[in-house]
Amino acid sequence: MSLPTPPRPDLPADAGEAGVVPRDDLQLPGPGRLILTAGWNLAEALGLPAAGYLLGAMLGGRAAGMAAAAGVIWLTVAVRKVATGTIPGLLIISALVLTLQAALVIATGSTLLFLLQFPLANLALCVLFARTAPTRQPLVAQLAAEVVGLRQPSSRYPGLDRFFQEVTWLWAGIFAASTAGLAVAMAIASAEVVELLTTAVTIGGIVVGAFLSALWFVRVLRRLGLHVRFTQV
Repeated sequence: MSLPTPPRPDLPADAGEAGVVPRDDLQLPGPGRLILTAGWNLAEALGLPAAGYLLGAMLGGRAAGMAAAAGVIWLTVAVRKVATGTIPGLLIISALVLTLQAALVIATGSTLLFLLQFPLANLALCVLFARTAPTRQPLVAQLAAEVVGLRQPSSRYPGLDRFFQEVTWLWAGIFAASTAGLAVAMAIASAEVVELLTTAVTIGGIVVGAFLSALWFVRVLRRLGLHVRFTQV
């Protein structure tokens, strides 16, 4: 008599005894809607506060610029809540980080505290990602759903759940490394160099994180036999 075959951990919970998995791919909006969805979310979380900062800085300097950016983002949060009843995760992250930065800049005109906002902002992002990584709603999964409209399969795939948890840990690690790097730079470099490094580290960290996340995502989909398809609506 043969022993029963144990279930594979990467199969969805409703897979049959033979391990036959119903076709249930991930979904993305069509290219046009995808660009519109991502562009709208990025404009809300990054574009509007950046415009507020530039206008405020022109009228009253750095402190006024940071106050304007924080004011714009919280106004956007309020409008979103009233209009849709929900607040996207990316918008919440942007609001919290900008509030922290604005508080540091407004507290004093010190160049040191102005520069301190950058490693502290990265530290805050590290904590936000790390807090959700071990949960059933890791932040990367939430951002993928909100920013690009990614819809996961209706069947649950433990391997896919693990991917979103682990890639959330990856982003927490990237922001932790950025925090440490900028803190060291503040200790040994001039203010001008630190500002340049902040831009380089921020852009570089995002590019590296996005590349590693995408590569990892493709490998997970291949292992699970899943595909991503565009929807018509």
